[in-house]
Amino acid sequence: MTRIVRSLAEISDAYDALFVDLWGCVHNGVTAYPAACEALIAYRQRGGIVILVTNSPRPRASVERQLDGFHVPREAWDSIATSGDSARTAAFTGAVGTKVHFIGSPEEKDSFLTAPKILENPAELEIVPLDEAEGIVCTGPVDPFADPDTWRPDLLLAKTRGLKLLCANPDIVVDRGESREWCAGAVAKLYTEMGGQSLYFGKPHPPIYDLARRRLHAIDHKVEAGRILAIGDGIATDVRGAMGEDIDSLFITGGLAASETKTGQDPDAAALNAYLAVENSNPTYAIGFLR
Repeated sequence: MTRIVRSLAEISDAYDALFVDLWGCVHNGVTAYPAACEALIAYRQRGGIVILVTNSPRPRASVERQLDGFHVPREAWDSIATSGDSARTAAFTGAVGTKVHFIGSPEEKDSFLTAPKILENPAELEIVPLDEAEGIVCTGPVDPFADPDTWRPDLLLAKTRGLKLLCANPDIVVDRGESREWCAGAVAKLYTEMGGQSLYFGKPHPPIYDLARRRLHAIDHKVEAGRILAIGDGIATDVRGAMGEDIDSLFITGGLAASETKTGQDPDAAALNAYLAVENSNPTYAIGFLR
């Protein structure tokens, strides 16, 4: 049974490290949540380690700059693991070929196509039209507000050519302020439903947790899995990923599932239980907002 809590401090003494989601948890895509940042700062002051684990398709350095722009204090976190870094490593080892068709914004394209420094002999990627590609790299739809059906013609061509799609952000949707946008995960989901093959590197899939653990162990290699708490508002990403990694989770109900869980300051217990039953999910704890 999921336990509803009122603050991170109620449970944080049981954990040496946190794997913390960003959008819907620490910020809303426009600005930081002050109470969330204060809770993380307080946790670190008590000796805890905070690893930000995000499905952002951007490299870590780019996410750091974004967080500064959102006024997330540097004192609130220790390190960052991004889906983009996991996906870039795969791309530059030839996971979908070397002639790739890129789907995403120009900004994401520039950052994604910089080879990771950890690779000694990265592949040389060439961006080509879809009909010349060996594979696809998707950091997100070019128009995040467009109906997903507009992607079908290109995805059908890709499927008939047997192309793999590398998904740099498994999130389906994200809320930027008051606007809901489609993410790369929506493209990959549709491609899979159409019979194509999609490769995922963010939550809830193992590669990003491997990266998060490497970030954590670079700070303190003694932290055990049972002393890690995953925090986030994505039931299909943050919570499912934590369940797959056999680590505890704190579900932020006031994000993507705010209406389903009838969250004001706190979730409605009956609505929360009904939602979790439908999602076949069992987070360890739930809270309205990180605080």
